[in-house]
Amino acid sequence: MTPDAGQGRLAVLAAGGTGGHMFPAQALAEKLIDRGWRVTLSTDARGARYAGGFPPAVTVEEVQAATFARGGLLARASVPLRLGVGLAAAVHRFRRDRPAAVVGFGGYPSIPALAAATVLRLPRLIHEQNGVLGRVNARFAPRVGVVACGTWPTALPEGVEGVHTGNPVRAAVLARAGAPYIPPGDYPMTLLVIGGSQGARILSDMVPAALARLPDALRAHLRIAHQARPEDLDRVTEAYAAAGLPAEVRPFFDDIPDRLANAQLVISRAGASSLADIAVIGRPAILIPYAAAAADHQSANARAPVEAGAAVVMPEADLAPETLSAEVEALLTAPDRALQMSLAALRAARADAADRLATLVEQRASPETRA
Repeated sequence: MTPDAGQGRLAVLAAGGTGGHMFPAQALAEKLIDRGWRVTLSTDARGARYAGGFPPAVTVEEVQAATFARGGLLARASVPLRLGVGLAAAVHRFRRDRPAAVVGFGGYPSIPALAAATVLRLPRLIHEQNGVLGRVNARFAPRVGVVACGTWPTALPEGVEGVHTGNPVRAAVLARAGAPYIPPGDYPMTLLVIGGSQGARILSDMVPAALARLPDALRAHLRIAHQARPEDLDRVTEAYAAAGLPAEVRPFFDDIPDRLANAQLVISRAGASSLADIAVIGRPAILIPYAAAAADHQSANARAPVEAGAAVVMPEADLAPETLSAEVEALLTAPDRALQMSLAALRAARADAADRLATLVEQRASPETRA
């Protein structure tokens, strides 16, 4: 049910259709609602699939959006028209129920709301999760009041103001913040493998083969939870079975906070939201940045946890089953080192990032809402 337009200031959160964009938006929505705001999520059909974790009070509006990065010539030629339709619809909505603030989180589905806010001269800001601005955020950065930066430092265009808020994490993650860590030992150990909300093929290729190379005494204690793409589920499951390793393989885990809290070690891509979750809960990690990420932003993301002593990084170019196996063995047979990495992750975390971002939104928002 749509909240009464007369109760509370309205914030429109515009986010693309991946967990990396949607999870920080969800965290901000939770905080703003706690502070008495009304919140609308503006996204496309793909992003709406991630909206189930948002508070029930959030209104979800699907917008017309498109990307030049995918599809054939005809699909790309239609992008300006589809974005124009989305912009016109957003302008109409904003005139009917004027937002006090519009916050973009990146991705093409955030374009209509940010463009409409620019046309109507509404208070607006963007949150960039990564150490390098994404394409859409780079386009709008000079046109917003401030860029809230999840990773610090973030490369910004000259003259653009940046504020280090950190990457907001959801309430479910905060509920497990600093959960007691049980270092590796001669007992059942959980290894969590996550590749972002879409899974990662290289992890599906490398991790089962790497774990199969571990000494029998170490493998006997392992329990694995592995996030894989739907098309990779069968072969990854079969690879673990062939290695005699108990593994739960799924395309998506909706209980990541609990799984992180129960893990002795995490193998992960270096997406900003994943890194924030790992840090807030406090777990040692092996990070494998996505080599094809725009401007290699995942390597930039990994720099801070590695420098803090909370993680080790393995570039894709150097990744092989034998090298990954050696790194896993080194960590799972060094409980003191794993414990120190866990503590370093907690020291580097910004568990209050959602509060910082909510405060920044309130500082930049218009003082009243006009219908």
